Amino acid sequence: MTTSAMEAPPQKLKRALGLPGLVLFGLTYLAPVTVFTTYGLVTSITENHLPAAYLVALIAMLFTASSYGKMARAFPVAGSAYTYTQQTFGGGLGFLAGWTLMLDYLFLPMVNFMLIGLYANTQLPDVPAWVFLLGALLLTLLLNIVGITLVNRVNIVIVTVSVLLAVVFVALSLNYLGTNPSSAGLIEPFLPGGGLGAVFSGAAILALSFLGFDAVSTMSEEARNPRRDIPRAILLTTLIGGAIFIVVAWVGALVFPDWQSFTSVDTAGVEVMARVGGQIFTSIFVAVYIVGAFGSGMATQISVTRIIYAMGRDGVLPRILGRLSVRFRTPVVAAVVVSLISCLGFFLALGDVFNMISFGALFAFSIVNLAVVKHFLFPRGGRISPANLRDWITFGVLPLIGFALTIWLWTSLVPSAFAVGLIWMGAGIIVLAIMTRGFTRKAPIMDFSEAEIPAENTR
Repeated sequence: MTTSAMEAPPQKLKRALGLPGLVLFGLTYLAPVTVFTTYGLVTSITENHLPAAYLVALIAMLFTASSYGKMARAFPVAGSAYTYTQQTFGGGLGFLAGWTLMLDYLFLPMVNFMLIGLYANTQLPDVPAWVFLLGALLLTLLLNIVGITLVNRVNIVIVTVSVLLAVVFVALSLNYLGTNPSSAGLIEPFLPGGGLGAVFSGAAILALSFLGFDAVSTMSEEARNPRRDIPRAILLTTLIGGAIFIVVAWVGALVFPDWQSFTSVDTAGVEVMARVGGQIFTSIFVAVYIVGAFGSGMATQISVTRIIYAMGRDGVLPRILGRLSVRFRTPVVAAVVVSLISCLGFFLALGDVFNMISFGALFAFSIVNLAVVKHFLFPRGGRISPANLRDWITFGVLPLIGFALTIWLWTSLVPSAFAVGLIWMGAGIIVLAIMTRGFTRKAPIMDFSEAEIPAENTR
């Protein structure tokens, strides 16, 4: 008697990733070339002080990444902010955190597929953008189902090519500046020329560029040594990605100080590339950008399927979403659902999607920072745990700084982001009310018995 691929699923994801693979996954999620996605928009908001906005975003994200690392070590299972919040504050708030975080996770793959369609259409205008969008979506779904090992190999190629493009761009920019001195001073792009409010508004948008460290935390059940490697990979992803963003933004600000002359803020990156490398390099940039967007779309889809899988496994969402394919040991049902949601990219505007993503990301970041304080300083039982000043700083002061910075960025978003975000959160509260029969029952809590966590290997 044979068993179908969807019957009697195994209960464990395949542990195949070491520290290099986790960092590559995070960097692919970040997509080093994503600096050009919001280049024109944030440059206009900050009046050519994009590096300053990236620096503010990086500082805020380092505090938050540190909090993610602490919680990933305490709870090395799939689920990210959903796991950390519900294990610390209970199932109700945990569900709300996971639901809000899904707002950006569900739309991040869509953003990348939309960008692939738009950029590919600039080179092949006779082919509709939706054709490229659909092709990228289907190929990503296939790779997601096949498994994380193959995706990791693809990630190596994508990150290598993306970083190489960034290096070549910086080299060409320095060569251009050697013969065409910039009207902007070397330090000027790092100063809050448009005011601190403008810089923080830009940094709030750029926070979505750092979602790669959150994505790393969703791979805890596919890491060989999660307690050791997940926290390290989170910090390395944030530092390496942030350094690339800042350097590229800095030389771009020097090369193109006349930012008011951008033909379109949506394609400003192409104009900067054309100035330093001409048409040939611009065509190469578009090709690599598409590859990077595909890699990011693949990584983002994989991450959100793991979150939906974790919530489905716990009964927070329909349990069919917590099923794994017997053959590939991947959450195939969740992957198909995410792909169907990405089809909304045929109808939505890119700017609206960015606003939705930023709202969800910053809300989740703020909750995780608070979770560190609650879990390590005020654990269940009511007794204060730390015995020395170092613990109070590590688990109290630093996470609270991260919380304050993320809230500042969160309140710097445009009003439309709050309108959409609050509607989404309201829908989550309704779903939670239905699940708990009018809040008369407790929300489900994650069951760790299905996640076999290997002992830490310090070697």
